[in-house]
Amino acid sequence: MIPLNLPTFDIKVSGSAQKPKIFDVLRRKYVALTPEEWVRQHFVHFLIGHKGYPQMLMANEVELRAGDKRLRCDSVVYDTLLQPRVIVEYKAPGVELTQQVFDQISVYNQLLHVDYLIVSNGLQHFCCRMDYEQHSYTFLQDIPPYREL
Repeated sequence: MIPLNLPTFDIKVSGSAQKPKIFDVLRRKYVALTPEEWVRQHFVHFLIGHKGYPQMLMANEVELRAGDKRLRCDSVVYDTLLQPRVIVEYKAPGVELTQQVFDQISVYNQLLHVDYLIVSNGLQHFCCRMDYEQHSYTFLQDIPPYREL
């Protein structure tokens, strides 16, 4: 896997060369090591280790339902009342972060109504704060620490 624009961490891998797996600290199991999963694991460890996000208030692969449709958020961060506050969408490093990616995370947010949306391909990261009163959003220069959410 390629180096990312994220801090390194104690990576735990298993499986074979043909089917490598990486340990997901939130799901507490080994999962297939895809390029997107490589980004997810780096980003989750970045949020926990460098931004103070409590591991117990984070979840990966959160299922949402909209009628008969089933959607999956890559990661969701909750507050201490277990209300969703942040949605994170990951893409593989080779995937450009286009309007389509922002449209995808916006669909999830129609169901969760969070304060922050983050998209990352491991090389670029974008974070925006939602303003529901003004029906707008603001892109932030940095991802806020958990205590500032």
